[in-house]
Amino acid sequence: MNPSNYLKIKNKIPSNVNILAVSKGFKSQEIKTIQNIGQNDFGESKFQEAFEKQLILKDLKQIKWHFIGQIQRNKIRKIVQNFKYIHSVDSFEKLQKISNISYQEKKNPLIMLQIKFSDDPTKGGFNPELLIMQWREIKKLRNITLTGLMTINPRGLSSKENLKLFKKCRALADSLQLPDCSMGMSGDWEEAIEAGSTWLRLGSLIFGDRF
Repeated sequence: MNPSNYLKIKNKIPSNVNILAVSKGFKSQEIKTIQNIGQNDFGESKFQEAFEKQLILKDLKQIKWHFIGQIQRNKIRKIVQNFKYIHSVDSFEKLQKISNISYQEKKNPLIMLQIKFSDDPTKGGFNPELLIMQWREIKKLRNITLTGLMTINPRGLSSKENLKLFKKCRALADSLQLPDCSMGMSGDWEEAIEAGSTWLRLGSLIFGDRF
């Protein structure tokens, strides 16, 4: 692990773009090292792994935990209890459940809705047209704060194809008056910035290879 990689990227990106350090598969000590040089937002995709790290690092009050993995219905309460940000809500039914549990738990998570812009069977997400149709109902849900959209492009796209899909996400977020787009990972973050990303999800680019 080389902290200078993180600092190089941090210096390259515009001030309105946030880095979400994807710490899944990395040890608590590595999170601590990056946090010591100014990174406070960390993304996890498996609840149990994340919860163990949260316990170990509980004294680092500045850390903000983001859930970015596929949401299992039976884990929603635990996710609501332990994460301030949830990037990967991929259906209206899950969003409703998050809203109901947040009300019971007196929480108000910041939500990004996962959108699917291409026919990729390995990825979930709202269909963009369906999201627009459901938007009025979505806006009525309580105890959640909708901040933006999240998307994951299929692997193997050209730079031009990545940019095109990211621009669709930014345009949809703008039409819904949502400020954030969580898009761009270690292989396509530059195109994501060009398209208007506000959150880059970077793992191996910061931490190196996973254990």
